[in-house]
Amino acid sequence: MTAPFSIVIEPTPGSLLVHRNVDTAPAFWSVDSLWVVLCDGGETGGRHSMMEQLMPKDSGPPPHRHLWSDETFYLLDGAITFLVGEEIRSARKGDYLVIPRNTRHGFRVDSDTARILNGYTPASMESMLSELGTPAIERLLPAKGPPPSTNMPAELLARYGMEWLPGPDPLRPGGH
Repeated sequence: MTAPFSIVIEPTPGSLLVHRNVDTAPAFWSVDSLWVVLCDGGETGGRHSMMEQLMPKDSGPPPHRHLWSDETFYLLDGAITFLVGEEIRSARKGDYLVIPRNTRHGFRVDSDTARILNGYTPASMESMLSELGTPAIERLLPAKGPPPSTNMPAELLARYGMEWLPGPDPLRPGGH
């Protein structure tokens, strides 16, 4: 019988201990949602980011894809309909989804509000929020804003590895 052994894997350079509370973490309003940055790429060596998001009914992005990040969703509260590729999926509190990079997706909040954990591997979208979002002065939903613009310059979207996709949005009335 051989002796038990353990493998020691050293932390990846750039890894920091991250300990944040949703009530004090950096928060931003973007479009019509509250985003709270629980960890960002600067703290994880760029490997991943995690945000808590609060969204109102009928909110959510049109079809898009992330060119170099896998995206995760964990529903803390509420109900959301997801478009993933050509499939429509319903998710509710307790459901977890992983959307692989380069996969067409979008979603629509079906409940009055939804609260999710939203992650990216590697990190990406939290940088866009900190650059383009408005610092939230309260942990509440912002005033209702316009739908996400699909007219953002391609170079801006490319900086965050994101691309809006043409064609109808099957989650919206009339496909828009």
